[in-house]
Amino acid sequence: MFSDQTQHKEINFDGIVGPSHNYAGLSLGNIASASHKGDPSYPRAAALQGVAKMRGNLARLGVQGFFVPLPRPNLALSDTLAFDGSEAPQLRAAPWSASSMWTANAATVSPAPDTADGKCHLSPANLVTMLHRAQEWPDTKRQLDLAFGNGEHFTVHGAVPPTFGDEGAANHMRLCEEHGSAGVEVFVYGRPGGAFPARQHEQASRLVARAHGLNPAQCIFVEQNPAAIEAGAFHNDVVSVANERVLFTHAEAFADQAGAYDAIRAAFPALEVVEVPSAAVTMAEAIRTYLFNAQLLTLPDGSMALIVPEECRESPSVWAYCEGLMASNCPISKVIPVDVRQSMANGGGPACLRLRVVCDPATVDPRFLLDESKADLLEKVISETWPEQIDPSDIGNDALAAQVTAARAALLTALSLEELG
Repeated sequence: MFSDQTQHKEINFDGIVGPSHNYAGLSLGNIASASHKGDPSYPRAAALQGVAKMRGNLARLGVQGFFVPLPRPNLALSDTLAFDGSEAPQLRAAPWSASSMWTANAATVSPAPDTADGKCHLSPANLVTMLHRAQEWPDTKRQLDLAFGNGEHFTVHGAVPPTFGDEGAANHMRLCEEHGSAGVEVFVYGRPGGAFPARQHEQASRLVARAHGLNPAQCIFVEQNPAAIEAGAFHNDVVSVANERVLFTHAEAFADQAGAYDAIRAAFPALEVVEVPSAAVTMAEAIRTYLFNAQLLTLPDGSMALIVPEECRESPSVWAYCEGLMASNCPISKVIPVDVRQSMANGGGPACLRLRVVCDPATVDPRFLLDESKADLLEKVISETWPEQIDPSDIGNDALAAQVTAARAALLTALSLEELG
């Protein structure tokens, strides 16, 4: 059986923004990514913004994890694509993608209290809908195997078959009385046929639930609103986020909003829905500011804080809603903006940058856990080795490839993670 649940905490594992961070506009359906295609990027600033966010949550929660960037450029993918100089720019950019920084797509995680064997189960997402992301999962699994290598407490699966698109925790929510208690897992999927791809397949979600040994009565499968996908909510975490008993969601998040609430409440009667009406925040503004792509955290005093992008504070309608939220009797008592502008410009907010894992921190490989001295070390390596700026014309450049490769190697050495080289 799983270890004493009093030792279980929710740990956010953030992806360190990689040294090849660039704006190639590779993600169809991601409005921010498309709108910034071809802009210069600032990998050093992006990575330091990410470390600052991690520092903030470490101070709030007392625990924080991270994953390192994947190897880029991916020469194996370049070889597979048979580059000869005639390929389209987007194909040339795919092996350079730093999108693994968005670890909400790294895997789906079912904590030990939910599973039949009492272990925490993790399934890396295959991400097959997009070429630049489909290359990630084998290297992601290598990190998961290291970080969660304690076989008494964790099981790391392979990815689901590629015919089923799986985007990981970005389309998965968990509701529970407290993180260490048994919960209800909500899987959100899309249906194909729209202008933008519905990236999460229903059968992928069901396969993951079976592989993790979840009780079918404690699994809910909900369809995302096709109109939300068409508007640019390419993952459910762009329109909904859950934490313990609270579901914070836009009024147009699900294909059948009332039906979704009823299905969840039937399995989890303690559900508290905080629904943001369209009259207060339009779907377009929710997507532009990533109000829902937020980290909803339980603080040590039992209150909840919503960690949102700075863009929320700059939006009159969104910030007016947030101020009303904090003044109400809502379970969410604090709204805290953070600067992740470099990630936001590529379509990823605070929630995209983290994977939530409920476990005893003592069972995790400590090399993947942050403390203040390690945060100082990350900032030092990033400041000394990450490129300051990458222009679109730099992609494919041998000098940049050498710098990116050396920067990642320096980070792995600093963290004693050379086996990931």
